[in-house]
Amino acid sequence: MTTVAVLVGSLRKESFSRKVANAIAKLTPDLTFDFLDIGGVSYFNQDLEANPPSDWTALRDRIKAADAVLFVTAEYNRSVPGVLKNALDVASRPYGQGALMGKPAAVISTSIGAIGGFGANHHLRQSLAFLNMPVMAQPEAYVGNTGSLFDGTGQITNDSTEEFLVAFGKAFKAFIEKNKQK
Repeated sequence: MTTVAVLVGSLRKESFSRKVANAIAKLTPDLTFDFLDIGGVSYFNQDLEANPPSDWTALRDRIKAADAVLFVTAEYNRSVPGVLKNALDVASRPYGQGALMGKPAAVISTSIGAIGGFGANHHLRQSLAFLNMPVMAQPEAYVGNTGSLFDGTGQITNDSTEEFLVAFGKAFKAFIEKNKQK
């Protein structure tokens, strides 16, 4: 079974990004999703590289064990949340040997507004390109108006959003198979 490490850029318990990530996991049964808690990852500090903290090692090991990475993130100030950027910095080290290197990836950005986190999506893609991660180009995923897409239990109530997420999951599975490291 293909395993996907999931990094959600919002720490809020009821975050819409987490609800979208949960929906993808439910709607894509052909993949196994490993949700990583990036909120507990200590700040990157190159001085600690010689003896990395255990939370860094745990994050790196789980990403290395995965076949691919799914990033689902909110947009903060037209960019990615700091907690997600920190996780990228930690997982990308040591330089040239990081856990993310070459892993197939997909990005879903979310927003309560209409443009669906466009800025965060593209800032994240810039970092992933530098990390030599093949990133699925189509379908692009900007999930807007997230405040109206879920019921009180976190289930999608919008049929077209659910159909899109099913198609996204199928496309990501095919993308992983094509780009998976041997």
